[in-house]
Amino acid sequence: MDKSLKFNLKRPHQLFALGFGTGLAPKAPGTVGTLAGLPFIFATMTLPIWFQVSLAVLMTIFGVWVCGKTARDVNVHDHPAIVWDEVVGFYITMIGAAISWQSLLVGFVLFRFFDIAKPGPIRMLDKKLHGGRGIMADDVLAGIFSLICIQALFKTGVLGG
Repeated sequence: MDKSLKFNLKRPHQLFALGFGTGLAPKAPGTVGTLAGLPFIFATMTLPIWFQVSLAVLMTIFGVWVCGKTARDVNVHDHPAIVWDEVVGFYITMIGAAISWQSLLVGFVLFRFFDIAKPGPIRMLDKKLHGGRGIMADDVLAGIFSLICIQALFKTGVLGG
């Protein structure tokens, strides 16, 4: 991959696509970028589920545009520095969860597992969709898988509740 690519955080769409700069981490930018979801999680954790779901939908639609535009800017589909999809995926993971350091850690690990391993339908979306939709879709589905797992852990009492 061309290391001479230049991103410009002064361009609003790139600022978001690069997770406010976290995607520029020299090692594991997707993992570091996932942490940029924390402010959104903390800001909405006490709000109704319908609001959290609505925000996730808006963040996804916005992400299709910012990630697609940033990928076109640098002429690289799903460049590792583009991490808004991880931000949204982690946010989706934590919808409706009782937030604690344990639930955040488990949610983070679950999301990164599904995002990296890309089992079944996640891999299919990653290969079949292109542009901003392709960048976002696999992480949204990884977030949904993680959400199901974390909710099951809450329901069984493993994570409290």
